[in-house]
Amino acid sequence: MIRKLNTCLFLALIIGVVSCKDQEKSNLSVEIGQDPENASTPLPRLKTTQGSKPGDNVHCGLMDQAGNLWFGTTSEGIYKYDGKSFSQFTEEDGLSSNMVHHLLEDKEGKIWVATSNGVNVFDGTDFSSFEIPLTADRPANSYNDRKDVFSMIQAKSGELWFATIDGVVIYDGDSFTAFQVNEGASGFLSSNNNVEYILEDDSGNFWFGGRGNAGVFRYDGNAITNLKPNGEEWAWPVLQDKNGGIWFSNWNGAYLFDGNSFTSFSKNNGLAGDVVARIIEDRKGNIWIGGEGLARFDGESFSQFSTEDGLQNNSIFSLVEDKDGNIWVGTREVGLSRFDGNFFTSFSERE
Repeated sequence: MIRKLNTCLFLALIIGVVSCKDQEKSNLSVEIGQDPENASTPLPRLKTTQGSKPGDNVHCGLMDQAGNLWFGTTSEGIYKYDGKSFSQFTEEDGLSSNMVHHLLEDKEGKIWVATSNGVNVFDGTDFSSFEIPLTADRPANSYNDRKDVFSMIQAKSGELWFATIDGVVIYDGDSFTAFQVNEGASGFLSSNNNVEYILEDDSGNFWFGGRGNAGVFRYDGNAITNLKPNGEEWAWPVLQDKNGGIWFSNWNGAYLFDGNSFTSFSKNNGLAGDVVARIIEDRKGNIWIGGEGLARFDGESFSQFSTEDGLQNNSIFSLVEDKDGNIWVGTREVGLSRFDGNFFTSFSERE
């Protein structure tokens, strides 16, 4: 159900004082497999062809410059939605793996795909492999048959930054440079790997986070500073909002850094659950937080969404806003739902 928690003013949240009034309920109509504007028109489905299991999910997504939506999954490769139909791309089409961690569109409009077996680049016609070498100062990881790349960004300078199983690597168009973030970290899948997400903010600072670290790291071009949103817990840097705040997530909630201090959000003060995997900001300035269920924060109050409102599954891994302002939600069971502000519409093969 949608539950609206009216909290005190956002300023009070910043100083850690939160008050809640009685929850108010409102109901949504749910459209499954049909267009809400034209109930007689069948919608396209996210057809699974690679033997996915219920534990597999729509893991990441993006909207490209042309308005197409791309969704990466943990078992079914990639789906592209052009507004009318889905096209699926798998290992048979040139992907290095059907397990997709992250998607990126570069300044030239190419789609970069980070998988469990390296990186692919789509030029509009074909997928090609992009080899990231292991630099000489890094030992082979303990899973040396894997080449996971967890996330990617293109910096304002044009450089590409990769968070890989072998550490952070920078590509300037000609050569690769390893970037050491935290020599003392235990690593997630290997001693090299202590970064899973990278974020560049408007001031040009780079933020790094991943399991195996205590807190997060900020690089200002000269020095690396360790900050701790939640004690010794790790966190992922995921978003800079329109007000300049930096948002982080982990399995204990979401955290907002205003440049001086952190504000924590959890199930106790508005989230649908403590586990947070994705955070985005929509064009209206609402913050959408997905993990154990879905929550929308308008700066003052939270609205919560679940399977009772039409979500395919309450375990959420992907959030994308399309050109019309709809929010697309990727979940377990290779689930995909679209929220238009009134209705959830399912595009999943499983209902």
